[in-house]
Amino acid sequence: MDPAVARRLVAAEGDEALMAAAAQADPGSLAAATALRKRFEPELAAAALAQDSLRRRARTKFGENAGALFFTADGLEQATRPDVARWRAERLVTAGVTRVIDLGCGLGTDALAMVDAGLDVVAVERDETTAVLAAANLAGRAQVRHADATESDLADRTVFCDPARRTGAGRTWNVADFSPPWPFVTGLLDRPAGACLKLGPGVPHRLLPEETRTEWVSHRGDLVEACVWSAGLSAPRAAVGAYAGPGRAAILLPAGETLQVDPAAPSPSVSEPGRYLHEPDPGVLAAGGLPTLAAAMSASRVHPDIAYLTTDNPTRSPWWTSFEVVQAMPWRERELRRWARDNDIGVLEIKKRGIEIDPAALRRRLKLTGTRSATIVITPTLGAAQVLVVNRLE
Repeated sequence: MDPAVARRLVAAEGDEALMAAAAQADPGSLAAATALRKRFEPELAAAALAQDSLRRRARTKFGENAGALFFTADGLEQATRPDVARWRAERLVTAGVTRVIDLGCGLGTDALAMVDAGLDVVAVERDETTAVLAAANLAGRAQVRHADATESDLADRTVFCDPARRTGAGRTWNVADFSPPWPFVTGLLDRPAGACLKLGPGVPHRLLPEETRTEWVSHRGDLVEACVWSAGLSAPRAAVGAYAGPGRAAILLPAGETLQVDPAAPSPSVSEPGRYLHEPDPGVLAAGGLPTLAAAMSASRVHPDIAYLTTDNPTRSPWWTSFEVVQAMPWRERELRRWARDNDIGVLEIKKRGIEIDPAALRRRLKLTGTRSATIVITPTLGAAQVLVVNRLE
């Protein structure tokens, strides 16, 4: 969207066009485009319809608040979930931060959470259209600058930086493609006022400075980001609850649980699946916390290279999903088909690790016609690959 069109969209003249777009059953249809072009100039009509489509998509992330925000497709994809943005803003307040500069603010949703937490925020965005939309989303509650992050006056503010992780080919996990550049981003961590970086959860551990704290954030079972805190912002504080010093941790939201990774934790023992199978939260795995979790819960791995843990007791933990193993059989498709037929299975949840199969294709090949449902786990074990018939524990 052209910046001039963006300014019209967020101004009073855009309100009517947005209301008309919201009244359309399908904002992407030819009928909707025809209807709006009868009332508005083509550029404004197209922008309003595109915006309404984005707002409808954004409801899964922002709920009813999506209808009051402005989006771009890339900005919506990278925007922080509200629970996560609130958690980070509260962490900044707990660390004693009062003034923040948000470099690469995108649509301003992180800045909005920081303002709501009582922080004084300046937001900087290099893309002019996105800066216009961010200013509208912040509605005068924070200053928005259209500028390059690398040329911005940081003053004595703590920096929050969410570097753009997209190229012309789409999302990138290569830090060499980040904007602002990776050396600039990591250099922010050395500033006296400190910095907090939002990175993709796949960032390699070797790229993270040892004196920082990195927290892999899991939200409702989805691994969403790695949050890096400079040394000055990662000191232990009573209000945080758990130790917040340098190192690695997993964070579970919205509950707020913290698993501090113990680098000295021994590798878990390996044993055949016991009565209970446990699937660790993805944040634990990304943080390298599997040995820590296994040691804390007296659990073993089912295979040296597989992240399923097992116990003989029904040990509950917020850091894993537990299943009771009710049957085990060798992993052979013919035997699985016979089991499904004999047990009248019509709906089958297939979970797997370390096995090269497509669960959807396998489900079709099994030709399930029964009336019952079941869950199976296909995994290598200490002996051979097995199919574990399990019941999910709530």
